[in-house]
Amino acid sequence: MSANSSSKELQSNIEKIMEKKQYENFHEWVTNFALNLPRIWVEKSAKILNPEINRNLKKENNSAIVIGRGPSINKYEHLKLLAKSDYQGNIICCDGKLADALNAGVTPDKFSKFYVVTIDPYSSIKKHYEHEIVKSYGSKINGMFTVLTNPEVVEKARHSGIQIHWIHSLFDYNEGEKSFNNLSALMIRAKNNEHRLPAIQTGGNVGTAAWFTAWQILKCSTVALIGINHGWEESDSWETIIHHNNKGEISEGVEKDSEAFQKLYKKIYNPDFDCNCILDPLFQFYSEALKEFIERSPEKITTINATEGGSIFGKRIESMKFKNFLERYHI
Repeated sequence: MSANSSSKELQSNIEKIMEKKQYENFHEWVTNFALNLPRIWVEKSAKILNPEINRNLKKENNSAIVIGRGPSINKYEHLKLLAKSDYQGNIICCDGKLADALNAGVTPDKFSKFYVVTIDPYSSIKKHYEHEIVKSYGSKINGMFTVLTNPEVVEKARHSGIQIHWIHSLFDYNEGEKSFNNLSALMIRAKNNEHRLPAIQTGGNVGTAAWFTAWQILKCSTVALIGINHGWEESDSWETIIHHNNKGEISEGVEKDSEAFQKLYKKIYNPDFDCNCILDPLFQFYSEALKEFIERSPEKITTINATEGGSIFGKRIESMKFKNFLERYHI
């Protein structure tokens, strides 16, 4: 078999596995939605967080910081920098970094426009809402949850005092009227046609979803990213990289010193921060999706990568150190 045909077969296998992974939780999604529906009917739509709809919301400092849990956020002590800053914009925290942010002093007492986002359907996500510090600040935090979120997770957040706001996550809308996205929207409006939820792309991960909520729901014109590496550090072990999200089967039978393995686990150079990172197939998907979304976003939206590492660079992306962002956008 030629190298070219081998490469094509490898790429085809990756695409098949990723497509399978995308829908392997479909039964769980539908179950979660069905169990969430009675609450969705009576709880708030995230559209009320839109300052263009809710005139009670202030529009000053139309910027946001998205907090992910990539390795750079600890490496450069970004949470400590943020906690000491006078930043007055929106804080949008990915669920997996919520407790760390609060413990670092990034709290709704200091940053009043504080949000957390959850999109995953797994019950294991509830651990992010079980920390005592989350319960301490929960009543001051606005949460955005997709209708596919595991109901145990939402209940845990609700019990912590977090204010629940619902959103749609788009994944099969291209199927039109027969899509689950459309059918679930119809069911939500069955009791009240005005009860409409905003719909966002997620790119398969909460970091990308948080970026979307910043400009599509909160209407921020400037969105900064920290902890959104979408890639591995060179110091990370191959065992960790290969089994990211249990996708080790993609590389089964592929020798580590082969050309095929190098394509599966690409090492790329980030010229903006003068560093390398490694992308497994999942991070390749996440990275390319987010960069495409950013490139296609309205010209009035400025995306600043202040992660200081990772794979997010290119068209329509401005890169700078986080301390420089805070100096420029603190008021």
